[in-house]
Amino acid sequence: MTDSPLSRKLATFVALSDTELAVLDSLHKRRRIFVAGRDLVLQGQTEQAAYILCSGWACSYKLLQDGQRQIVDFQIPGDFLGLRSVLLHISDHSIEPVTDIEVTEILASDLLDAFAHTPRLATAVLWAASRDEAMVVEHLVDVGRRNAAERMAHFLLELGARLSLVGMGEKASFACPLTQYHLADALGLSAVHINRVLRQLREAGMVTFRDGRVTFDNYEKACAFTQFDPTYLDQHGPLLK
Repeated sequence: MTDSPLSRKLATFVALSDTELAVLDSLHKRRRIFVAGRDLVLQGQTEQAAYILCSGWACSYKLLQDGQRQIVDFQIPGDFLGLRSVLLHISDHSIEPVTDIEVTEILASDLLDAFAHTPRLATAVLWAASRDEAMVVEHLVDVGRRNAAERMAHFLLELGARLSLVGMGEKASFACPLTQYHLADALGLSAVHINRVLRQLREAGMVTFRDGRVTFDNYEKACAFTQFDPTYLDQHGPLLK
């Protein structure tokens, strides 16, 4: 597990020692599998575990009383699921597997014990949580201020950067299982509008999303179009060595 997606991501912030990697590895002892479309965490749920996503994709979302759904973020391997909910004792959102997923279940007591023995590991996890918060802030800007084409391109640029960090593709080309309905619920658009926007970006020579794969035909043009600045992703090497 020393080369797991989570260890790769955390190593971006903290150069983990063998001892810290061993503690991180010890958290991966309760494996579970969830099938696509069946929630593993429900909004309002209490006394739940947290999870580390080992394989597959998931999404976090809020469901309104009228049935509308807002996807807050997508999780990829190496991400925590429900971490904030464990610390707050109640889940303020639901989590649904986008694909079949394999996770490691972590009890709050296991996590706190690991933090007590390896403060640097706790620092790395705090960084990961802060980075997730920074992405949510950027998603708010997407929905609130960027036009449909800009928010789509920006979202895909961010996704490519995240996937490249954990060894699941390159920033300009990666496999993506998301449907137009997932994208619609995440970006505040209709599925029909998503289809038009993807066609617009493809015809502009920036990005093609076809058959489950995203390819940036002109990465620099897409970055300029969206004013994409990856600084908020903080992927420039460990600050603690």
